[in-house]
Amino acid sequence: MQLVMYHPSTSAVWAEALFASVLQRSERPSPGQVRKAVTAAVRAYGGRGCAELVAQEFGDHPETAVERMRWARAVAGEVFAPPPGPAQDSRGGPSAARRHGW
Repeated sequence: MQLVMYHPSTSAVWAEALFASVLQRSERPSPGQVRKAVTAAVRAYGGRGCAELVAQEFGDHPETAVERMRWARAVAGEVFAPPPGPAQDSRGGPSAARRHGW
């Protein structure tokens, strides 16, 4: 049997850190608050520690952990997503102008 290492993506680490942070969905945090909370959680627990806290919550309170992770993934995706470049449209592909040579 071979040991397989799991390397989470950056977006997964951000979502796990937001999940482990003190921010609450009901606070409707601003992007700046989200960035600060993620930074604080990673500094306090480390990336692996955030993942461990997520796992613990899923074991202890799976019904609430699911909703919190959905929220954390959505917010982290919005806050940390790179802005679309001029050569891409909102779907992530080449813009119509570029496709048509405009």
